[in-house]
Amino acid sequence: MVWDEMALVGRIARTHGLRGQLFVNLDTDFPDARFRPGAEVFVQRRGVIEALRIASVRRQGDRPVIAVEGIGTIDEAEGLAGLELRVPLDWLQPLPAGMFYHHDLVGCRVEMSDGSLVGVVKAVDAEAGGSRLVMDGPRGEILVPLAAEICRRIDVGERRIVIDPPEGLLDLNAASS
Repeated sequence: MVWDEMALVGRIARTHGLRGQLFVNLDTDFPDARFRPGAEVFVQRRGVIEALRIASVRRQGDRPVIAVEGIGTIDEAEGLAGLELRVPLDWLQPLPAGMFYHHDLVGCRVEMSDGSLVGVVKAVDAEAGGSRLVMDGPRGEILVPLAAEICRRIDVGERRIVIDPPEGLLDLNAASS
């Protein structure tokens, strides 16, 4: 397995309780499928990829609290705090048409309908209000909402996104950089 070729599904936020349970900040739209007893997720420590098998899960608010097989104390769990949780790409569920995994968008060329380059996606910033494409452009970082009204065509096979931004959006980005 290659770490950079795995999908991010969560991050261990911190420990919880004395028995080594862990709060997880989610990076998946399928938390019940991904974080369930018996499921495996992977972490990378000191350059080594390690499998973690989930022993139990409960919800606290909107986050899962997981117990991991072999981790039974807070001291054992503290070494996992802050680590990313990933899975192989072929473990991901298929998405409906018009929906994309963030990792599929990273590296895509973003251009206007006339073919002029806006930038290349370096990240997708997901917030409660929606997602944004984050890219490096000729004048610095550019943020564009990942919305059907703006992103008119997304072709991950071609690694290309065609946008039609509202007037002033790209200028607003240039002014803030």
